[in-house]
Amino acid sequence: MDMLKDFVNMCKIPQLQKKVFFTLLVVVAYRIGTVIPIPGIDIGVVKSMFAAQKSGFLDFLNVFSGGALNRMSIFSLGVMPYINASIIMSLIQGAHLVPYLDKLAREGEYGRKKLSKITKLMTLVIGTMHSFGLVVALTRMSTPEKMCVVVYPSSSWIVLTVATLVTGTILIMWLGEQITERGIGNGVSLVIFSGIVERLPHAVIDIVKLMNMEELSALVVLILTFVVIGVLVLVVWVETAQRRVPIHYAKKVVGRKMYGGQTSFLPIKVDQSGLIAVIFSVSILSAPLALAQFTPNWTIWKFSLTKKIEQWFTSDSVIYNLVYVSFIIFFCYFYNSISFNPKELAENMKKSAGFIPGIRPGESTSVYIQKILERITLSGALFVAFLAVLPDYLRSIMKAPFFFGGTSLLIVVGVSLDTIEQIGMHLIMRHYEGFVKDGGIKGRWFNVKK
Repeated sequence: MDMLKDFVNMCKIPQLQKKVFFTLLVVVAYRIGTVIPIPGIDIGVVKSMFAAQKSGFLDFLNVFSGGALNRMSIFSLGVMPYINASIIMSLIQGAHLVPYLDKLAREGEYGRKKLSKITKLMTLVIGTMHSFGLVVALTRMSTPEKMCVVVYPSSSWIVLTVATLVTGTILIMWLGEQITERGIGNGVSLVIFSGIVERLPHAVIDIVKLMNMEELSALVVLILTFVVIGVLVLVVWVETAQRRVPIHYAKKVVGRKMYGGQTSFLPIKVDQSGLIAVIFSVSILSAPLALAQFTPNWTIWKFSLTKKIEQWFTSDSVIYNLVYVSFIIFFCYFYNSISFNPKELAENMKKSAGFIPGIRPGESTSVYIQKILERITLSGALFVAFLAVLPDYLRSIMKAPFFFGGTSLLIVVGVSLDTIEQIGMHLIMRHYEGFVKDGGIKGRWFNVKK
């Protein structure tokens, strides 16, 4: 009911209407770009290669490109170069490898803008490398029937296609920034979100067709529907779950007034890293899968590395899933270590006369918060790992005719919750502004301009 009420209130506020309309307009522009194909490529051959793949790796990349990779459009690279650049910057800053970056991180808004520029330059470099590797691989790829992906490969075509793909990535990054600054929600996340949601109607149509052809029974479809809904509910529950640590503030007298004496909570989310750990893990594991996908005849001393990689890195492989889970748990702890500083938090609490009941301020508070964070991080990491691995097994067992993965559900739920939260914040700000203007304060205490 609260969500419905927020939606009704949103429709009454012109400023919020403009933000929502601008966001939808940019998303539509992005979706148009995903269907503009690159000249000189046989789309039919590309789709047949997607259908014949074994590992599901291309499907995963297709999710992050918003379905553009399957169509070989100008947005085929999607936001992966930007994500990889952000990952590299986070790793460098977390490990304190470059003192200059640490200095920029402490310089407020100016430092944030400089770090953003460095990330964009790194995106340009990574995008160029990715596009060149993809284009060269496309010129060598063919089906077992000797049908080539590229119709007439040439050096000029390679240069033009690389420039097109890099420009597409930069344009997507710019569109995401426009949504973040002038719209509602996180721009890059909404770009990925729109690609996942766009696939849902196609998945429903495919299921109906298979039911009509009697390749899928009604019982299997019913079980699959309950599994998807159950996992979705579980994701929402965990994404909103948090441990609230009580904090008391001591009373103190300043002049003739008494301050403090209040109680608040320190919220620590169960899934603090969200989708970041999954993206970090997949980015690392994607390297051997990409080599195997784009170099089908890779051999060393008559030993076929391509076949071994395809055996080890399939979605139902035990080795792949063990490595995948290990990386997810590691990056959950790593991300929390660079985004949540218990020592700094304990010092700030001590300066503001705050304390946790039964815990001494200072070092003891820091150790206590660190222990809570480690336990919560473990439970959150295990859940994310479980969610990332289990749906792939269910998809292979139930023969679902679409790419159903926990990563997609995490993106959909995370982006939806974040967008709803931002809309709620805009409504709260609007109500507060109305209180200041209409509550009789103007003209008596403050000079508020409309």
